[in-house]
Amino acid sequence: MTIRREPALAEVLLKPLVEAALTEDLCRRGDITSQATIPADMQAQLQIRARQSGVICGMDLARLSFALIDGEIEFVAQVHDGERVEAGTVLATVRGNARNLLTAERTALNFMTHLSGIATDTKKIVDSVAEYPAQITCTRKTIPGLRIVQKYAVRCGGGRNHRLGLDDAILIKDNHIAIVGDIKTAIKKAQEFAGHLIPIEVEVDTLEQLKQALDAGVSLVLLDNMSPEILSKAVAMCQGRAKTEASGGIIPETVQAVAQTGVDFIAMGYLTHSTSALDIGLDFSA
Repeated sequence: MTIRREPALAEVLLKPLVEAALTEDLCRRGDITSQATIPADMQAQLQIRARQSGVICGMDLARLSFALIDGEIEFVAQVHDGERVEAGTVLATVRGNARNLLTAERTALNFMTHLSGIATDTKKIVDSVAEYPAQITCTRKTIPGLRIVQKYAVRCGGGRNHRLGLDDAILIKDNHIAIVGDIKTAIKKAQEFAGHLIPIEVEVDTLEQLKQALDAGVSLVLLDNMSPEILSKAVAMCQGRAKTEASGGIIPETVQAVAQTGVDFIAMGYLTHSTSALDIGLDFSA
């Protein structure tokens, strides 16, 4: 079943990530195990296979892992990113020099297991709140260097992205307010800076802070670490005045209670820092 076909990331964005991963793995002498045990000219065919059911992500990263080791390796994909597959499904077939296939194996699988795990868990969470208007978003709590592909995996799972970086939007958080002195001053400074193309979101911890933010004219508020009961009151206060986003330690076990409050968005760092890898292997076939 296809969730939705997310546009693939450009290869120019992916190549540096794969090069860095391969360089780390090859270290100083390369794959000495394959060099020691496999004849230099031996050919082989292997299959990338899902060992668990889930949503697949990272096919282009896997393809590049093999291509950068050996441009003559043939990589034939059987599925696309965003597809849900059952355990045992062949995701791709790779053919070529046996040594080089095994040299690229771990890098390809590392990307696929990690990103497919994010996509799979995102899909489960999105489905769990499908009856409510809330949309699931990720955060900037990502592994350094992998943000662009982790956020792509969230989209493959049916979620949405929050900020990709610090320059996407102005998000006034508790420390900004504490340093400036008060919430009204922080908002006024942000409004003067932003211009008409930069959105402004304000994080609030209490209903009193929320009232101040709404009175200052913000159109998006981040309701941080509020109980479902307080969230419901906050949503009622924002009706017709601002969009609402809940955040703060939200996990699969608590996301439904948050969605029931009527918030527009639910931000979950969990999607990129606490999801489980999907079990995917590379099996010899010929």
